Amino acid sequence: MRKIKHFLEAAFLVVLLLIFKIMPLDMASAVGGGMGRMVGTRLGASRKALQNIKKVFPALSETECQKILVGMWDNLGRIMAEYPHLEKIGKQRVTIQGSDTVMQFLKEGKPCMMIAGHLGNWEIAAAAMLAQFSRPLDLTYRAPNNPLVDNLLMSMRKLRGQIRCYPKSRDGGQAIIKAMREGRYLAILIDQKYNEGIAVPFFGSPAMTNPAFIQLGRKFNYPIVPAQIMRIKGANFKITLYDPLAVEDHTNEQVIEQAHHFLENWILQNPPQWLWLHKRWDSKKLESRNIKKSK
Repeated sequence: MRKIKHFLEAAFLVVLLLIFKIMPLDMASAVGGGMGRMVGTRLGASRKALQNIKKVFPALSETECQKILVGMWDNLGRIMAEYPHLEKIGKQRVTIQGSDTVMQFLKEGKPCMMIAGHLGNWEIAAAAMLAQFSRPLDLTYRAPNNPLVDNLLMSMRKLRGQIRCYPKSRDGGQAIIKAMREGRYLAILIDQKYNEGIAVPFFGSPAMTNPAFIQLGRKFNYPIVPAQIMRIKGANFKITLYDPLAVEDHTNEQVIEQAHHFLENWILQNPPQWLWLHKRWDSKKLESRNIKKSK
């Protein structure tokens, strides 16, 4: 039954992505957003997302929280519809700006590690770096439960083999180490809960965060660069690269605090663009700050 379910899910996704591929990019993104708003808000997962929104923004009204939830599903629908268009987005629809230090890294080919969150469309960074700087940016990812869906998404994410992708697993970890020894660029999403990680405040409450990105950065002397990915309008994006985090003479907790500070600011700038579905905090320990919308 599981295999049948996986096959049906993958078959539906194939048809959907083919339709999105035929559509012009802007139309596909808009239709995907509409489907996300229509379907996503009716799913049980919305309850968890709404709970997280209310915990981070306790001062907001029910209507305002619902607006963030609807915006999140719109963004997720757009991300799915944009998969067949990643290469075009990377070439034509992304503006990349950054500090002089980081832009010099890219011009000179000095390897670095970019850390980001599930914001905007996190899938477009590799395509943009490849198209605009000729720098392949290797990605880490958490594989979906359906292996057929995983293979389908991976075929688009890799851009015909130009991008390397590493699953969050033992084998994936070994591949990351090999890539860093080769001096390749690496991107890691750091905003998911990791039960064996370090409890560091995130929006004022403990959040278990994986310190592996810091350990790898130290081991291979990789600057750790915060990368903000923001959807500007429709299928247009901006990537902002900030000066590397201060790692030397700092504990792992202190480095994660710096990273969380960036993530918090990015989420506060545009709450609907963050993936609120994650179980980011331990609900028993969560004591939310009163973060007002005006912050």
